[in-house]
Amino acid sequence: MSKLSSFTFISLDGYYKGPNGDIGWHKHGVEENEYAAEGLESGGTLLFGRVTYELMESYWPTPLALQNDPAVAEGMNQAKKIVFSGTLKKAKWSNTKLVKENIFEEIKKMKEMPGKGMTLLGSGSILTQFAEKGLIDEYQFMVNPVVLGSGTPIFKGIKRKLDLKLTDTRTFRSGVVLLTYRPG
Repeated sequence: MSKLSSFTFISLDGYYKGPNGDIGWHKHGVEENEYAAEGLESGGTLLFGRVTYELMESYWPTPLALQNDPAVAEGMNQAKKIVFSGTLKKAKWSNTKLVKENIFEEIKKMKEMPGKGMTLLGSGSILTQFAEKGLIDEYQFMVNPVVLGSGTPIFKGIKRKLDLKLTDTRTFRSGVVLLTYRPG
């Protein structure tokens, strides 16, 4: 069976997007980039909702991304990717499959297959939907040392309680803390 993990940057007050969708507050130091590159080397599948996919697709295949962070750009561009969207017409980014309907059935099938695992990046609405259905095996939160005061909260609209057990922590020199949980 393949494990489904989520990976999300959040602020100290629980927002994954600031006002007007701003994500410029994320700390992306050398250590964080090394951690991202290591994760991409695992060969797992990356999952996205439409908004996160379009954001990533607009940056990682560009010459600027290859210049600024070649290891992460190469990993992102070579990775197998799935975008869940009922409105996206076509997925243009290399190695990307578009899933337009029956996302819960699709992810259940994928989890039953042998593989290197899947990681949902950001994608707050998909994260909440998968969490509601109990489909996520591991939650990773990169907590940034910033308070936004407003924005889009992680798990916006969730209707059930999630009991989580802390399984690992890592502190980066930037002050970012990675918290890893599994459903408890």
